[in-house]
Amino acid sequence: MKTRDLVPFRCTIMRCGTSKGIFLHKNHLPQDEARRDRVILAIFGSPDPRQIDGLGGAEPLTSKLALIGPPTREDADVDYTFGQVEIGKPFIHYSGLCGNISSGIGTFAIEEGLVRAEEPVTRVRVHSTNTQQVYTLDVPVRDGLPLAIGDYKVDGVPGTGAKVTVDMVGTVASMRKGLFPTGNKKDKLDIPGLGEVTVSVVDVVNPCAFIRAEELGLKGDEISKDMTKEVYGFMDVIRSKVAKLLGLENWDLQESKDPTPFLAFVAAARDYTNHLSGETVKGEDVDFLSRVYFLGSIHQTYPGSISCVTAAAAKLPGTVVYELSRQSGSGTVRIGHPGGVIDVEAEAGTDAAGNDVIKKVTYGRTARRIMDGTVYVPRNLIER
Repeated sequence: MKTRDLVPFRCTIMRCGTSKGIFLHKNHLPQDEARRDRVILAIFGSPDPRQIDGLGGAEPLTSKLALIGPPTREDADVDYTFGQVEIGKPFIHYSGLCGNISSGIGTFAIEEGLVRAEEPVTRVRVHSTNTQQVYTLDVPVRDGLPLAIGDYKVDGVPGTGAKVTVDMVGTVASMRKGLFPTGNKKDKLDIPGLGEVTVSVVDVVNPCAFIRAEELGLKGDEISKDMTKEVYGFMDVIRSKVAKLLGLENWDLQESKDPTPFLAFVAAARDYTNHLSGETVKGEDVDFLSRVYFLGSIHQTYPGSISCVTAAAAKLPGTVVYELSRQSGSGTVRIGHPGGVIDVEAEAGTDAAGNDVIKKVTYGRTARRIMDGTVYVPRNLIER
C-alpha cells in the first residue's frame, strides 16, 4: 500500500510478562528525538483516552514501548530503550525500566537476527540505555528460534509459556546513589493530613519507596476500586517527598510526572482474592502482600522491575519489607500481588566493608510475538 500522506513503519507487538508493548527498531525511526517521539506517539494514538487512532491499548500496561538497536557497549548484545507512553498526554517517559517488557527483548533480538541463537538456551546481554546498565536474559531456543510454548505459569497471564529467566543483579543502584539512595534504610516523612510515616527507599532496577499499608489506613490487599482520592493524594505527596530526598530537581513541576520513584505498600501475609481470576490466594503461599502505585492507580498485577527491588528489600535487614516478610531462609521471595503471586530469587549479603549488597535477583517471565507488520503515521505529524 502506498499513499502520499501516510508514512510506513515496521513494528512488532509483543506480550511480555503481564504487559504488552510495541517493539520498534531504533534505526528505522527518525534520528532527531523530537521527530522520533512524534512518530511514536502517533503509532500509539496518543494523546487520546482511547488511543483510538493508534495501536495503544488505552491503559498503562499496554501503552509501553521498546526501542531496540545495535549495542553501544562491548559487554552487551543489544541496546534497549524503554518508554512508558502517556495515554492522554503527548509525552513519553524514558526514566527507569519495565521489567515485564524487558523480559521480551531477548526473544525479539533472536527472532530479528540481532543475536545468534544457541541451543538449548541463548543468553542475551541487554544494555538498558535508560539506566546505562546491563542485565541478562536466558531464552530457551529450538531450531534457531525462541520457544513460545511451555509449562511456565505467570500469574496475570492466561495459559502457560516457555520460561525466560531475567537476571537483574547488574541493575543495582540505577540512580548511581547506592542500594539505599537516600543514605538510610528508613526515612521519616511528615505527610499533611496523615502524620509521620516511615518509608524504606531501595534501588534495584528502579528506585522504590516502601511503606506499611496500615500507615495509609489500608489492609494491604486493596485493588484500584478499593482506593480513595484521599489515599491517592497521600501517596502523591509521599512520592513527591521521596523525589526530593533523591535529589530529583523540578520533579514536582513536571506536567507528566515520571513513574520513578515508584511507591509500594506492603502488609503481612494473609488470604486475599485474586481480582483477575476470583480465586483465593492463601496467606501461606506468600511471604507478604504488596501493591504498587503506578501512574495514578494500583497496578493490576506487579511490575517485573519492582518485583526485583521488592525481593531485594525483603532480604535486607532493617527495611520495612524485611520486617513484614515471612523469612523462610529460602532464596525465593513470594510476593502476593492483586493478580496472584510472583516468585523472585534474591540473595543479599555484605561486602568487605560490611555494607549491604545484592548478590542475586532473578525472576521468570514468558514472552511471545503477537503480530508484526506495518503501521502508518500521518506525514504531517512527522514533518511539522
